[in-house]
Amino acid sequence: MKKFSYAFLILVLLGAGFFAGSWYRKSEPEKADPSPAKSSTPTPTNTDTVTVTDTNIDTSSLPPGTLRITPEKQQLIGIRTGVVEKAAVEHFIRAVGKVAPDEKRVYRLVAATDGWIRETYNNDTWVLVKKDERLASFYSPLFRTTQINYLSVLGSSPDERYDAGRRQALAPSQLATVSIKTYVDALESLGMSEQQIKELASTRKVTDQVYILAPATGFIIARNVSPGQRFEKGTEWYRIADLSRVWIIGDLFRNEAEYVKPGMKVRMTTLETRKTLNAVLSAVLPQFDANTRTLKVRLEADNPGYILRPDMFVDIELPIQFPPAITVPADAILDSGLKKTVFVDRGNGFFEPREVEAGWRLGNRVEIVKGLEPGEKIVVSGNFLIDSESKLELAAQGMNTALSKDPVCGREISAAKAQKAGRKISYGGQTYFFDSDECKQKFEKEPERYTRR
Repeated sequence: MKKFSYAFLILVLLGAGFFAGSWYRKSEPEKADPSPAKSSTPTPTNTDTVTVTDTNIDTSSLPPGTLRITPEKQQLIGIRTGVVEKAAVEHFIRAVGKVAPDEKRVYRLVAATDGWIRETYNNDTWVLVKKDERLASFYSPLFRTTQINYLSVLGSSPDERYDAGRRQALAPSQLATVSIKTYVDALESLGMSEQQIKELASTRKVTDQVYILAPATGFIIARNVSPGQRFEKGTEWYRIADLSRVWIIGDLFRNEAEYVKPGMKVRMTTLETRKTLNAVLSAVLPQFDANTRTLKVRLEADNPGYILRPDMFVDIELPIQFPPAITVPADAILDSGLKKTVFVDRGNGFFEPREVEAGWRLGNRVEIVKGLEPGEKIVVSGNFLIDSESKLELAAQGMNTALSKDPVCGREISAAKAQKAGRKISYGGQTYFFDSDECKQKFEKEPERYTRR
């Protein structure tokens, strides 16, 4: 039994030693081969960015400045691409507006003669008053004489008026002008309301108090009266604003204002209560603010419950519709001041710098008029780093002085690459280079069309 136990123990030790040796050999690093490794192709020194001449891909059709970036570096520097699309554009212009009274609904009560304020009633600035509500009363000596004349004409017959005219040596043509309407107009011109004139005709009593009435329901925004105050002709007593409908004056940048038209439906939100109301754009004002570099637009809106008060600010949102167009994010365009460039993803890690012509810009979208086609992929993030490496590559290859303009497509291309690809034509004693075989074929069909430019 002991012999069997010793044999089993020896077998276990041998197995453990075998497995330990195996593990040690696997964990020991392999010795480097002293002989240099053989390779049929050289390894680039920069494994992230590879110039177009470092690959076996045919790059003769690629314009100068095109470079290749490995997927690893694209991820590292945060390159993102997007597909160019042509579609109808709906844009919202957002701005801030300020509420103001509608000038057509502001009423100024002005003295038509000299006089004195007798009484004032319970009305202060920013108090809501109703139409025909009494605001104050005043007295003027001219009213007494005019009232007496009005009552005398009102109470006499035509024969009595004629006899009075004869006694005053009035001609018949002059007598015709002496009528009730003449005195009614005189009383109204002095400031007596139609309502009080009717009371005078009904009671036939001369009054020493003429009432100042509210011409409409609204808020008193200015008050310049006090009991016993003497006033002169032209003095403003009250200013009342009907705020049931108000104006909103907004600021738009010049490039935005040209797209808005009177009659547009506008949505606005109050900053304090966050309530949404509708408005209509009534006019783009010929008024420019030199401080904010903006133009003024005027909106008109109903004001239920007097939610909107003068000098209150609101957020304005104007919807703008554009016909189908090619648009790209503004960040995708590199603007040097002399030209605008985007980087087009040509596949296999190649990025081509391409000059484009831009149209309108609203918000973060820019219209591309020339230089891009729907379906192409462009860089929308990380293009600054690509641009810097593209310029370094151009400088390294000495390409800045070896560019030629394709007479068909108008692009700047490498003359050496075009010649190598056979895209060269001599015409009229001048040599022309082409970006693609299609451009070359177009030139061959109509050379005079492209050489006249």
